[in-house]
Amino acid sequence: MPRTADKNVPGRHGKRLPAYQEHACTYSRTTRVFQTYRRTVVAALPLSAGDVVLDVGCGTGLCCGLLREKVGARGGVVGIEESPEMLAVARQNATRAGWRNVSLVESSAEDARIPERADAALFCAVHDILQSPEALRNILGSLRPGAWVAAGGGKWAPRLMLAANAYIRSQHAPYVRSFDGFDRPWRHLERLTEDVRVREVGFGGGYLMTARVPAGAAPPVRSGDRPGQAAADSPAATGATTGPASVSPATRAPRKSAITGAT
Repeated sequence: MPRTADKNVPGRHGKRLPAYQEHACTYSRTTRVFQTYRRTVVAALPLSAGDVVLDVGCGTGLCCGLLREKVGARGGVVGIEESPEMLAVARQNATRAGWRNVSLVESSAEDARIPERADAALFCAVHDILQSPEALRNILGSLRPGAWVAAGGGKWAPRLMLAANAYIRSQHAPYVRSFDGFDRPWRHLERLTEDVRVREVGFGGGYLMTARVPAGAAPPVRSGDRPGQAAADSPAATGATTGPASVSPATRAPRKSAITGAT
């Protein structure tokens, strides 16, 4: 599996990494080779025309267009990104492409405020976000009960693959604040979701996870007056999202967790 660079920028939970500022203008070009993998992660997320989907840690918006293709003109994409440099590039790309139903929010995943429940969420190459239970609870609390989530990115290959793991470390180091949890990046997300499916790819050097928000999930406790919070309808956002499509209450699925290997 391609080792795409993680796009999360730790904010109040850690020192900001300089790569997000220094590489913002070239990120789309230098990681273009991984677009096939991004398509694979997006394809794994069940979406319907008219859905509203969150692209968590959207970076320069490389998955926004792919998500927009799935939800159509009646749906909406909300990209959440903490790095102002990365988000500026995403805004330029959205404006150039005429994506009127793509909104971009400058905020950490912990602080992002989404005014309406969305139908799904994507976590593509955002290791640091996945290691923040607070961020995950906030995002999952912004989804309707039964909503789908998909996550994918790099992970440690089996221990004996020393050369592979050295390469993985070199590719991710500029974009990852900590390699804690890199053996099982989905560990926190699987505890908060159900119907979990994980597939290891790239000889164990990557993964693809899908899961659902529990039907009885309670919304997170928000501290609405915290500094730095940004909502999708605030001046920090661009474009306009449509409201979530009307959906019937989801039937609670049995809690499952399955991991399969693939090359």
